[in-house]
Amino acid sequence: MTRPRLHEIDLLRIIAAVAVMTYHYLFSGYAGGLSPLYFPHADPIARYGYLGVDLFFTISGFVVLLSAWDRPPRSFLISRIVRLYPAYWIAVTVTAIVSVAFSKGRFPVSIGQYVANLTMFNSLPNIENVDVVYWTLWAELRFYAMILVLTWIGVTTKRVTIFLWGWLGLTFIYETGVLPHAADLVLNTQFSHYFIAGMALCMIYRNGPSLQSLAIFVIALGNAIPRAIGFADRVGVRYHTTIHSTVVVAIVLVIFAIMLLVALGKTQNLAKPWFAVLGALTYPLYLVHAHVGFIIFERVGPHVNAILLVVATMALMIGAAAALHYGVEKPLAPRLKKLLERMPQRAKVTT
Repeated sequence: MTRPRLHEIDLLRIIAAVAVMTYHYLFSGYAGGLSPLYFPHADPIARYGYLGVDLFFTISGFVVLLSAWDRPPRSFLISRIVRLYPAYWIAVTVTAIVSVAFSKGRFPVSIGQYVANLTMFNSLPNIENVDVVYWTLWAELRFYAMILVLTWIGVTTKRVTIFLWGWLGLTFIYETGVLPHAADLVLNTQFSHYFIAGMALCMIYRNGPSLQSLAIFVIALGNAIPRAIGFADRVGVRYHTTIHSTVVVAIVLVIFAIMLLVALGKTQNLAKPWFAVLGALTYPLYLVHAHVGFIIFERVGPHVNAILLVVATMALMIGAAAALHYGVEKPLAPRLKKLLERMPQRAKVTT
Protein backbone atom coordinates (compact mmCIF):
# COMPACT_ATOMS: atom_id res chain seq x y z
CA MET A 1 0.00 0.00 0.00
CA THR A 2 1.36 3.40 -1.02
CA ARG A 3 1.19 5.90 1.81
CA PRO A 4 1.21 9.70 1.44
CA ARG A 5 4.47 11.48 2.14
CA LEU A 6 4.74 12.69 5.72
CA HIS A 7 5.49 16.33 5.05
CA GLU A 8 5.60 17.08 8.76
CA ILE A 9 8.68 14.85 8.92
CA ASP A 10 10.32 17.13 6.34
CA LEU A 11 9.66 20.10 8.59
CA LEU A 12 11.09 18.29 11.61
CA ARG A 13 14.21 17.42 9.61
CA ILE A 14 14.95 21.03 8.70
CA ILE A 15 14.27 22.12 12.29
CA ALA A 16 16.79 19.54 13.48
CA ALA A 17 19.39 20.63 10.92
CA VAL A 18 19.01 24.33 11.78
CA ALA A 19 19.21 23.48 15.49
CA VAL A 20 22.53 21.69 14.95
CA MET A 21 23.86 24.53 12.78
CA THR A 22 22.83 27.05 15.45
CA TYR A 23 24.57 24.93 18.09
CA HIS A 24 27.80 24.99 16.12
CA TYR A 25 27.70 28.64 15.08
CA LEU A 26 26.42 30.23 18.29
CA PHE A 27 27.84 27.94 20.96
CA SER A 28 30.25 25.09 20.32
CA GLY A 29 32.39 26.88 17.72
CA TYR A 30 33.47 29.52 20.21
CA ALA A 31 33.38 27.22 23.26
CA GLY A 32 35.58 24.71 21.46
CA GLY A 33 38.07 27.28 20.18
CA LEU A 34 37.05 26.81 16.55
CA SER A 35 35.36 30.19 16.01
CA PRO A 36 36.21 33.73 17.14
CA LEU A 37 32.54 34.71 17.32
CA TYR A 38 30.93 34.81 20.75
CA PHE A 39 27.21 35.33 21.32
CA PRO A 40 26.62 35.56 25.09
CA HIS A 41 22.87 36.17 24.75
CA ALA A 42 22.23 33.32 22.31
CA ASP A 43 24.69 30.90 23.90
CA PRO A 44 22.39 29.70 26.75
CA ILE A 45 19.76 28.58 24.21
CA ALA A 46 21.97 27.52 21.30
CA ARG A 47 23.91 25.06 23.48
CA TYR A 48 20.93 22.69 23.38
CA GLY A 49 20.84 22.60 19.59
CA TYR A 50 22.90 19.40 19.53
CA LEU A 51 19.69 17.59 20.50
CA GLY A 52 18.66 18.04 16.89
CA VAL A 53 20.76 14.92 16.33
CA ASP A 54 18.52 13.02 18.77
CA LEU A 55 15.53 14.07 16.66
CA PHE A 56 17.36 12.98 13.50
CA PHE A 57 17.95 9.50 14.93
CA THR A 58 14.31 9.12 15.99
CA ILE A 59 13.13 10.18 12.53
CA SER A 60 15.62 7.77 10.98
CA GLY A 61 14.25 4.85 12.97
CA PHE A 62 10.78 5.73 11.72
CA VAL A 63 11.38 6.42 8.04
CA VAL A 64 14.13 3.88 7.34
CA LEU A 65 12.05 1.00 8.65
CA LEU A 66 9.07 2.37 6.72
CA SER A 67 11.12 2.44 3.52
CA ALA A 68 12.49 -1.08 4.16
CA TRP A 69 9.08 -2.69 4.62
CA ASP A 70 8.27 -5.14 1.79
CA ARG A 71 11.63 -4.37 0.16
CA PRO A 72 14.23 -7.01 -0.75
CA PRO A 73 17.72 -6.54 0.72
CA ARG A 74 19.35 -5.45 -2.52
CA SER A 75 16.73 -2.79 -3.16
CA PHE A 76 17.07 -1.46 0.38
CA LEU A 77 20.86 -1.40 0.19
CA ILE A 78 20.84 0.44 -3.13
CA SER A 79 18.33 2.97 -1.81
CA ARG A 80 20.57 3.76 1.17
CA ILE A 81 23.71 4.08 -0.98
CA VAL A 82 21.93 6.39 -3.40
CA ARG A 83 20.52 8.43 -0.51
CA LEU A 84 23.79 8.84 1.39
CA TYR A 85 26.76 8.94 -0.92
CA PRO A 86 26.37 11.41 -3.83
CA ALA A 87 25.94 14.53 -1.66
CA TYR A 88 28.40 13.17 0.88
CA TRP A 89 31.20 12.69 -1.66
CA ILE A 90 30.87 16.29 -2.83
CA ALA A 91 30.56 17.62 0.72
CA VAL A 92 33.68 15.76 1.87
CA THR A 93 35.59 17.01 -1.16
CA VAL A 94 34.51 20.63 -0.75
CA THR A 95 35.19 20.58 2.99
CA ALA A 96 38.63 19.01 2.47
CA ILE A 97 39.61 21.56 -0.19
CA VAL A 98 38.39 24.55 1.85
CA SER A 99 40.07 23.19 4.99
CA VAL A 100 43.44 22.67 3.32
CA ALA A 101 43.34 25.94 1.39
CA PHE A 102 41.92 28.36 3.95
CA SER A 103 41.94 26.98 7.52
CA LYS A 104 45.62 27.87 8.14
CA GLY A 105 46.25 24.37 9.48
CA ARG A 106 43.35 24.42 11.95
CA PHE A 107 41.59 21.60 10.08
CA PRO A 108 44.33 19.53 8.43
CA VAL A 109 43.24 16.84 5.98
CA SER A 110 45.60 14.19 4.63
CA ILE A 111 45.08 12.27 1.39
CA GLY A 112 44.63 9.02 3.30
CA GLN A 113 42.11 10.62 5.65
CA TYR A 114 40.17 12.05 2.71
CA VAL A 115 40.05 8.73 0.86
CA ALA A 116 39.01 6.88 4.01
CA ASN A 117 36.25 9.42 4.63
CA LEU A 118 34.87 8.84 1.14
CA THR A 119 33.96 5.30 2.20
CA MET A 120 32.05 6.59 5.26
CA PHE A 121 33.59 3.69 7.19
CA ASN A 122 36.61 5.65 8.42
CA SER A 123 35.46 5.43 12.04
CA LEU A 124 35.96 1.66 11.99
CA PRO A 125 39.79 1.97 11.78
CA ASN A 126 39.54 5.15 13.92
CA ILE A 127 40.50 7.56 11.13
CA GLU A 128 39.41 11.10 11.96
CA ASN A 129 36.42 12.64 10.19
CA VAL A 130 37.10 15.42 7.70
CA ASP A 131 34.29 17.37 9.39
CA VAL A 132 33.19 17.05 12.99
CA VAL A 133 29.54 16.43 12.06
CA TYR A 134 30.26 13.19 10.18
CA TRP A 135 30.34 11.16 13.40
CA THR A 136 26.56 10.74 13.22
CA LEU A 137 26.85 8.97 9.87
CA TRP A 138 28.69 6.08 11.53
CA ALA A 139 25.79 5.66 13.95
CA GLU A 140 23.36 5.73 11.01
CA LEU A 141 25.36 3.17 9.01
CA ARG A 142 25.33 0.70 11.89
CA PHE A 143 21.57 1.14 12.15
CA TYR A 144 21.17 0.59 8.41
CA ALA A 145 23.16 -2.63 8.72
CA MET A 146 20.67 -3.90 11.29
CA ILE A 147 17.73 -3.02 9.04
CA LEU A 148 19.49 -4.76 6.14
CA VAL A 149 19.63 -7.93 8.23
CA LEU A 150 15.91 -7.54 8.90
CA THR A 151 15.21 -7.31 5.16
CA TRP A 152 17.10 -10.57 4.65
CA ILE A 153 14.99 -12.23 7.33
CA GLY A 154 11.83 -10.57 6.05
CA VAL A 155 10.25 -7.48 7.59
CA THR A 156 6.99 -8.32 9.36
CA THR A 157 5.35 -6.80 12.41
CA LYS A 158 6.09 -9.90 14.49
CA ARG A 159 9.75 -10.05 13.48
CA VAL A 160 10.30 -6.33 14.00
CA THR A 161 8.68 -6.59 17.43
CA ILE A 162 10.96 -9.48 18.42
CA PHE A 163 13.94 -7.58 17.02
CA LEU A 164 13.11 -4.45 19.04
CA TRP A 165 12.63 -6.36 22.29
CA GLY A 166 15.95 -8.08 21.67
CA TRP A 167 17.75 -4.80 20.91
CA LEU A 168 16.25 -3.18 24.01
CA GLY A 169 17.20 -6.13 26.18
CA LEU A 170 20.77 -6.26 24.91
CA THR A 171 21.05 -2.49 25.39
CA PHE A 172 20.13 -2.83 29.06
CA ILE A 173 22.48 -5.80 29.49
CA TYR A 174 25.31 -3.81 27.93
CA GLU A 175 24.62 -0.90 30.24
CA THR A 176 25.13 -3.19 33.24
CA GLY A 177 28.68 -3.84 32.06
CA VAL A 178 28.18 -7.55 31.38
CA LEU A 179 28.82 -7.46 27.64
CA PRO A 180 32.25 -6.63 26.19
CA HIS A 181 32.87 -3.10 24.92
CA ALA A 182 33.08 -4.42 21.35
CA ALA A 183 29.38 -5.31 21.49
CA ASP A 184 28.54 -1.63 21.34
CA LEU A 185 29.79 -1.56 17.76
CA VAL A 186 26.55 -3.34 16.89
CA LEU A 187 24.23 -2.26 19.70
CA ASN A 188 25.04 1.47 19.44
CA THR A 189 23.69 1.90 22.97
CA GLN A 190 24.27 5.65 23.30
CA PHE A 191 21.57 6.24 20.69
CA SER A 192 19.80 2.88 20.28
CA HIS A 193 16.73 4.11 22.16
CA TYR A 194 16.05 6.74 19.48
CA PHE A 195 16.23 4.26 16.63
CA ILE A 196 14.16 1.75 18.61
CA ALA A 197 11.52 4.36 19.45
CA GLY A 198 11.38 5.46 15.81
CA MET A 199 10.88 1.87 14.67
CA ALA A 200 8.12 1.35 17.24
CA LEU A 201 6.48 4.54 15.95
CA CYS A 202 6.71 3.19 12.41
CA MET A 203 4.71 0.13 13.49
CA ILE A 204 2.18 2.39 15.22
CA TYR A 205 1.89 4.41 12.01
CA ARG A 206 1.44 1.30 9.87
CA ASN A 207 -0.73 -0.83 12.14
CA GLY A 208 -2.15 1.49 14.77
CA PRO A 209 -1.07 1.51 18.42
CA SER A 210 -0.66 -1.86 20.10
CA LEU A 211 0.31 -2.75 23.64
CA GLN A 212 3.73 -4.03 22.54
CA SER A 213 4.63 -1.12 20.26
CA LEU A 214 3.59 1.41 22.90
CA ALA A 215 5.51 -0.50 25.59
CA ILE A 216 8.65 -0.51 23.44
CA PHE A 217 8.25 3.21 22.79
CA VAL A 218 7.81 4.04 26.50
CA ILE A 219 10.73 1.85 27.60
CA ALA A 220 12.94 3.42 24.93
CA LEU A 221 11.97 6.83 26.31
CA GLY A 222 12.81 5.62 29.80
CA ASN A 223 16.31 4.68 28.61
CA ALA A 224 16.71 7.83 26.52
CA ILE A 225 16.38 10.20 29.47
CA PRO A 226 19.31 8.99 31.62
CA ARG A 227 21.52 8.50 28.55
CA ALA A 228 20.69 12.02 27.36
CA ILE A 229 21.55 13.41 30.79
CA GLY A 230 24.86 11.55 30.77
CA PHE A 231 25.66 12.80 27.27
CA ALA A 232 24.77 16.36 28.32
CA ASP A 233 27.17 16.08 31.25
CA ARG A 234 29.96 15.11 28.87
CA VAL A 235 29.13 18.03 26.58
CA GLY A 236 29.31 20.33 29.59
CA VAL A 237 32.69 18.95 30.62
CA ARG A 238 34.04 19.26 27.07
CA TYR A 239 33.10 22.94 26.85
CA HIS A 240 33.62 23.84 30.52
CA THR A 241 30.03 24.91 31.01
CA THR A 242 26.70 23.62 32.28
CA ILE A 243 24.11 21.80 30.22
CA HIS A 244 21.02 21.75 32.43
CA SER A 245 19.54 18.27 32.68
CA THR A 246 16.00 19.60 33.17
CA VAL A 247 16.15 21.35 29.79
CA VAL A 248 17.61 18.25 28.13
CA VAL A 249 14.88 16.02 29.56
CA ALA A 250 12.20 18.48 28.48
CA ILE A 251 13.52 18.55 24.90
CA VAL A 252 13.76 14.74 24.74
CA LEU A 253 10.15 14.49 25.98
CA VAL A 254 9.05 16.99 23.32
CA ILE A 255 10.85 14.99 20.61
CA PHE A 256 9.13 11.77 21.65
CA ALA A 257 5.74 13.47 22.02
CA ILE A 258 5.86 15.13 18.60
CA MET A 259 6.98 11.95 16.89
CA LEU A 260 4.17 10.01 18.61
CA LEU A 261 1.66 12.56 17.31
CA VAL A 262 3.08 12.09 13.80
CA ALA A 263 2.77 8.30 14.06
CA LEU A 264 -0.82 8.61 15.28
CA GLY A 265 -1.70 10.87 12.34
CA LYS A 266 -2.48 13.87 14.54
CA THR A 267 -0.22 16.27 12.64
CA GLN A 268 -1.52 15.78 9.11
CA ASN A 269 -3.44 19.05 9.08
CA LEU A 270 -0.22 20.93 9.85
CA ALA A 271 1.72 19.37 6.98
CA LYS A 272 2.31 21.34 3.79
CA PRO A 273 3.63 19.88 0.52
CA TRP A 274 6.29 22.59 0.25
CA PHE A 275 7.89 21.23 3.42
CA ALA A 276 9.38 18.61 1.09
CA VAL A 277 11.62 21.33 -0.36
CA LEU A 278 12.99 22.05 3.11
CA GLY A 279 13.39 18.37 3.89
CA ALA A 280 15.42 17.84 0.71
CA LEU A 281 17.99 20.41 1.88
CA THR A 282 18.45 18.88 5.32
CA TYR A 283 21.12 16.29 4.57
CA PRO A 284 23.41 18.48 2.42
CA LEU A 285 23.01 21.37 4.87
CA TYR A 286 24.08 19.12 7.71
CA LEU A 287 27.09 17.91 5.74
CA VAL A 288 28.56 21.25 4.63
CA HIS A 289 27.91 23.79 7.35
CA ALA A 290 30.36 23.14 10.19
CA HIS A 291 34.04 23.45 9.29
CA VAL A 292 33.40 25.62 6.24
CA GLY A 293 31.39 27.97 8.45
CA PHE A 294 34.11 28.09 11.10
CA ILE A 295 36.69 28.94 8.45
CA ILE A 296 34.51 31.79 7.18
CA PHE A 297 34.16 33.13 10.72
CA GLU A 298 37.92 32.97 11.26
CA ARG A 299 38.73 34.71 7.99
CA VAL A 300 35.94 37.30 7.86
CA GLY A 301 34.97 37.69 11.51
CA PRO A 302 37.38 40.53 12.41
CA HIS A 303 36.08 42.68 9.56
CA VAL A 304 32.25 42.57 9.76
CA ASN A 305 29.43 42.60 12.29
CA ALA A 306 29.22 39.18 13.96
CA ILE A 307 25.43 38.84 13.78
CA LEU A 308 25.40 39.86 10.14
CA LEU A 309 28.18 37.38 9.40
CA VAL A 310 26.35 34.47 11.04
CA VAL A 311 23.10 35.26 9.24
CA ALA A 312 24.92 35.59 5.92
CA THR A 313 26.84 32.35 6.51
CA MET A 314 23.65 30.47 7.37
CA ALA A 315 22.10 31.76 4.15
CA LEU A 316 25.22 30.76 2.24
CA MET A 317 25.11 27.25 3.70
CA ILE A 318 21.44 26.88 2.79
CA GLY A 319 22.34 28.01 -0.73
CA ALA A 320 25.20 25.50 -0.83
CA ALA A 321 22.81 22.79 0.37
CA ALA A 322 20.38 23.68 -2.43
CA ALA A 323 23.22 23.56 -4.96
CA LEU A 324 24.25 20.13 -3.63
CA HIS A 325 20.72 18.79 -3.77
CA TYR A 326 19.67 20.13 -7.15
CA GLY A 327 23.10 20.05 -8.78
CA VAL A 328 24.38 16.72 -7.44
CA GLU A 329 21.79 14.58 -5.66
CA LYS A 330 18.90 14.92 -8.14
CA PRO A 331 20.90 14.32 -11.34
CA LEU A 332 23.42 11.82 -9.94
CA ALA A 333 21.21 9.67 -7.69
CA PRO A 334 19.10 8.06 -10.47
CA ARG A 335 22.22 7.33 -12.52
CA LEU A 336 23.95 5.74 -9.55
CA LYS A 337 20.82 3.74 -8.84
CA LYS A 338 20.68 2.38 -12.39
CA LEU A 339 24.37 1.50 -12.26
CA LEU A 340 24.00 -0.36 -8.96
CA GLU A 341 20.87 -2.18 -10.13
CA ARG A 342 22.68 -3.45 -13.22
CA MET A 343 25.84 -4.62 -11.45
CA PRO A 344 24.40 -7.65 -9.59
CA GLN A 345 22.59 -8.80 -12.76
CA ARG A 346 25.86 -8.76 -14.70
CA ALA A 347 27.58 -10.63 -11.89
CA LYS A 348 24.91 -13.34 -11.79
CA VAL A 349 26.12 -16.73 -12.95
CA THR A 350 23.69 -18.64 -15.14
CA THR A 351 23.16 -22.26 -14.23
